[in-house]
Amino acid sequence: MSDGTLDEDLYRFEDLLSADEAEILRRVRTFLQKEVAPHANDWWGRAAFPHHLIPRYAELDIAGLPYEECHGTPVSNLLTGFIALEMARVDASMATFYGVHSGLAMGSIARCGSPEQRRRWLPAMGRMEQIGAFALTEPQGGSDVAAGLRTTARREGDTWVLNGAKRWTGNATFADLIVVWAKDEDSGHVLGFVVSGSTPGFTATPIENKIALRTVENADIVLEDCRVPEADRLQNANGFRDTADVLRHTRSGVAWEAVGVMLGAYRIALDYTLEREQFGGPIARFQLVQDLLVRMLGNATACLGMVVRLAQLEDAGTFRDEHSALAKAYCTSRMRETVGWGRELLAGNGIVLDYGIGRFVADAEALYSYEGTREINTLVTGRAVTGIGAFV
Repeated sequence: MSDGTLDEDLYRFEDLLSADEAEILRRVRTFLQKEVAPHANDWWGRAAFPHHLIPRYAELDIAGLPYEECHGTPVSNLLTGFIALEMARVDASMATFYGVHSGLAMGSIARCGSPEQRRRWLPAMGRMEQIGAFALTEPQGGSDVAAGLRTTARREGDTWVLNGAKRWTGNATFADLIVVWAKDEDSGHVLGFVVSGSTPGFTATPIENKIALRTVENADIVLEDCRVPEADRLQNANGFRDTADVLRHTRSGVAWEAVGVMLGAYRIALDYTLEREQFGGPIARFQLVQDLLVRMLGNATACLGMVVRLAQLEDAGTFRDEHSALAKAYCTSRMRETVGWGRELLAGNGIVLDYGIGRFVADAEALYSYEGTREINTLVTGRAVTGIGAFV
């Protein structure tokens, strides 16, 4: 990183950023190396979220970068992708925290909110004075949520009454604003609501005993006669298609995170093989070790090329469901493979938290599953290329 760019970026995709964008990314990189990298294993091991760092994240001024209410002229999706990569390269938990707040929660308001709602909520969220969460997945439903949503919304005058339960909601234990998706009892349409964490009847309980993304505060949510004013219903969310539009954009962010996890694991493995000595020298001199290192780098580089093109399509306005679905399915599959090779190179030291690679292996399992499983994203892509839906 002598010039501020990543040594791991072999084809120098980062050079595609403008000078101003590259400076923002370097500022993020410096912050993560100083404030997050030295403590990530400790936070992960204790399942402790670093709440004290939220004001420091706010100083970076990177939340809501794509939204004009926060930053005037939106930045490129290429930059937001590289920021997601950089966070995941250091700590996938912190990348997830950022993605939930800036991508899922703020993205829902930006894409489904009225102009007044965007002005009301996005600036404070962009300053991270209010933290967001996104509640879609339910205890008894995941991939079938489009048709199987059980959380209900009943209108009573100018108020909506929400009842139901959500699961795996990141940030929910401390979020100020939670975007909750519920089915209108009358129309059957999926609607979005911005619910305050202090709303009577709203309860968020931390999910314990996780083996991945342990630093993230995921929660089980219960909604018991939560009363939400009509003014807090997302005015442009009128069906699951609008929800899916949000997910199409954030799914591409998970693909970027997968590349970050690969590059983080690769860096750990490379440094270890240069330092670890066996049979009179560093194990990096062995052919089979170099083979695994190059496989790791090859997977990461190929996937980085895919997500860079994905961001370019998004910036050009020609971005479709199958583009993000294929990237998410492919990159997270290669990620699982890649971190496994990294663990293999560290042998026994790969299963202890001290060396960091075990955290990447575990966190990869969560990224592989959330924002649409490999199977569902495969079927989304398959439907696009064949014209035939193969969903059950």
